[in-house]
Amino acid sequence: MTEETMLHRLPVDAYTSQAWLDREQKAIFSSTWRYAGFVEDISEPGQYMAVQAGLNNIFIVMGRDRRLRAFHNICRHRGTQLIRAVGRTQKALTCPYHDWTYDLEGNLVSVPDEDHEYGSVDKSCLGLKPAAVDLWRGMLFVHPDPDAGSIIEWFGDVEPMLGPHNVEELVEYADARKTYEVRANWKIVVENYIDVYHLSHLHSGTLAMYDHAKAEYGFVGPHFAFWEPPSDAYGADIQKNAPYPLVVPVEQAGAWVPMLFPGIGLGESESAWSVFVITPLAPDLTRVETRTRVANASEWSFGKQASRSVAFWRDHITGKYAPEDGAGEDDPMVSGDFTAEDIYACEQQQKSLQSPYFETGPAAKGEGPVLGHQQIVLDYVEGRR
Repeated sequence: MTEETMLHRLPVDAYTSQAWLDREQKAIFSSTWRYAGFVEDISEPGQYMAVQAGLNNIFIVMGRDRRLRAFHNICRHRGTQLIRAVGRTQKALTCPYHDWTYDLEGNLVSVPDEDHEYGSVDKSCLGLKPAAVDLWRGMLFVHPDPDAGSIIEWFGDVEPMLGPHNVEELVEYADARKTYEVRANWKIVVENYIDVYHLSHLHSGTLAMYDHAKAEYGFVGPHFAFWEPPSDAYGADIQKNAPYPLVVPVEQAGAWVPMLFPGIGLGESESAWSVFVITPLAPDLTRVETRTRVANASEWSFGKQASRSVAFWRDHITGKYAPEDGAGEDDPMVSGDFTAEDIYACEQQQKSLQSPYFETGPAAKGEGPVLGHQQIVLDYVEGRR
């Protein structure tokens, strides 16, 4: 088998070595917009939250003027992390190490023992280092560069290919908020997400509500856009079969499942909207966080919809294997949970990378997005983007 027919654009080291991950952290995650949370996570003055954006820890805080600002989470005195992940303060942010204190606008306002040990510290030039923060589709994003510009410049070209959802009008379904640790490289998780071919195979039972053969997909810049319609059985009565109350008109039912670069997936369907955030922790370890929004409807409406749709899900949605084919109900291929199936597949691929016999075979059309993503990563790491 020649290199051309193997159709793989990254070496095994790209999925296993710390050196590769270090290059990606610098070239990709430290130079692009990073998801931080939902807009309602910071809704009052003094609320703040921190997020890791590549090599940079950045926090967002709402000032007394109700304006959102972002700063690098580094005290200007000794470089200590200024705040923890999430919280609220009334007037100021104080470093836990030497108690240097900053206001909500990032200005240095207090230094202990200023008249003695520190002398005449010039507070005006020792404010926090700014970063950029922006709002898009109900989500907050940060960028290490304060002059990054508008986030529309980053997502604008792909936005017309996303779902017609009014995200800000939906409410978070708290019980659906999940965090997973996947024992695989972050690119394997992305590649699994955008591999069209695996939908009708790995998820033949768990995602049978959509017609994978009619999927439409492609890259818009570094972002991957994807849409597919409901299956005939599911679409025959979508108002009855949907698991939750609809959030788009019946005639717009379907699944928009883009993967925005780097590692921000959206799951936009006729009855829910989710964000799927991929964060590399190590060459072979990835954290995935999912948050879901649904219709702003009563519990009674959700209960009624669940009762109406139960027959479809019972009769059409199954695991990859039947219980008698697996190791029991805890077998991911028996579970009927497509996320469990994905995690299993990703972790098995990562294990295979250690084998001296590992190689990739010819790629079908639906696997083309995998190659496209590999090329984008390669371009960033080698400085072509």
